[in-house]
Amino acid sequence: MNTHKTINLKNGTRAVLVPVDGTAAVTVMAFYEVGSRYEPSELAGVSHFLEHLVFKGTKRRPSTMHLARELDSVGAEYNAYTDRDNTAFYVRLQSDRLDLAVDMLEDMVYHSLFRTEDIRSEAGVIVEELRMYDDNPLMAVEETMQEELFRGSALGRKIGGTPKSVMGMDRKRMLDFRDRFYRPERTVVAIAGNFDERSALRLVEAGFGRKRPPRTADRPFRRHRFPHGSRPVFRVVRKETEQVQVAIGFPGYPSEHRHSVALRVMANILGGTMSSRLFLTVRERYGLAYHIQAAAHGFQDVGQMAIQAGLSKDGVHRGLDLIMSECRRIARRPVTAEELNRAQENIKGRMTLGLEDSRSMAGWYGRQELLQRRSITPERRIREVMAVTREDVQRVAKDIFRPDRMAVSVIGPFDGQEDFVRHARKL
Repeated sequence: MNTHKTINLKNGTRAVLVPVDGTAAVTVMAFYEVGSRYEPSELAGVSHFLEHLVFKGTKRRPSTMHLARELDSVGAEYNAYTDRDNTAFYVRLQSDRLDLAVDMLEDMVYHSLFRTEDIRSEAGVIVEELRMYDDNPLMAVEETMQEELFRGSALGRKIGGTPKSVMGMDRKRMLDFRDRFYRPERTVVAIAGNFDERSALRLVEAGFGRKRPPRTADRPFRRHRFPHGSRPVFRVVRKETEQVQVAIGFPGYPSEHRHSVALRVMANILGGTMSSRLFLTVRERYGLAYHIQAAAHGFQDVGQMAIQAGLSKDGVHRGLDLIMSECRRIARRPVTAEELNRAQENIKGRMTLGLEDSRSMAGWYGRQELLQRRSITPERRIREVMAVTREDVQRVAKDIFRPDRMAVSVIGPFDGQEDFVRHARKL
C-alpha cells in the first residue's frame, strides 16, 4: 500500500507527497481548480488557451525551445491537459532531477511571458486543433451529445472553445482570468515516485510556496441542475460518412455520490470490456459495430453515463434498438453473480495496472485533493468496488436509464431527427 501525505503550505498551496517503491523516476504535477466550466461564454476556451501559452517561454527560459531543450536534455516526459473542472501540468524524470521538475513547473505557470505575438500565433494552432476534432466524428460525437445533455451550462461547451472565441481572445482578459483562478488556495502540487520527503517539501515551499494570492477574487462555477419533466433529445449532424457515430448520454452521479462506484460497476458490465453485454450483442452477435463502449464520469456536482458506438449505416437503427434493449434489461433484471464478479475483478485489475508508475500515482492523489479536498487510497477504492452488490447495480440502472432525460447525438449521412426519436420508446 502506498502512503501519502498532504501538507498545507503557509500561502494555501497543498503539497501531496506519494512515495512509490521500486522506481527510479519521480513525477511532479501542478493542479489548478479551473477549467472550461469556470469560463464566461465570451472567454470560452481560455483555460485551454492559457495551458498552451505556458509552454511559450518565461523570462529565464524565453522560448519553447529553451524550455524543451532543458527538459529533453535529461530525458524528461512533460505535458499538460485542460478538463472541464481542472487544469494540470506535469514533468516526469529521473529522481535525482526533482529540483528541475519543480523549478520548471513553477517558472512556466507563474512566470510565463504571454507575449502578444505568441497569443496571435497560438490562436491559429488551437483553431486547427478544434477543426481536427470537428473533422473526426469519433471525437466530435460525444461533445455534441454533451452540448445537449448539459444544455444551459458551461459543462455543455467544448473545452477548447470555438474558433470565434479563440481568435477573439484579449491578452488583458486572459491574464485577469488567470489571476482569478491560478491562486495558491486553488493549487495542488503532487509529487510521486522516488524522492526524499524533506527535500521535496523544501523545493515546493521555495517555489510554489512563495506565490502570494492576488487581490482579485475568484468566481466559483455555476452548479448544474438537470431539468425535471423534460423529454429525450436527439441531435443529428449530417456528414457523409461510411460509419455512423452515436453517443447516448444520461445524467449520472457526482464523483463523491454514494452510488457512483456502483454506477461504474454497472457501466463495466454493460459496455466496459470485450466481454460486456453491449459488445457481445451489438458487435459479436449481430456484427453492427466495430467499437462500442459505456462509461460513467462524475464531476463535483453532477455526472454523466455515456454509451458510444460506431454503427454501420444500414444497421444504425437496429443497433440503437439493441442498445436500448440492453439498457432496459439491466434495469429490470439483476445481473448474474458471475457478471458482477467479472466486472469487479476487471476494475480492480485495471486500477492496479494503471497506477504502476509515478505519473499515474501523482494524478490519482493530486486530482482528488484538488477537487474533493481529500484523497483516498486505491486500496480503499478497490474495497468499495468489491462491496457492490447485484441489487446495487440494478438500483443505479433503474435510476439512470430514463428516456425523459436522455440525450442522443448521431453523426452520419442523415437529415433530421424524426427517424431516430422512436428509439426512446425502446428504453
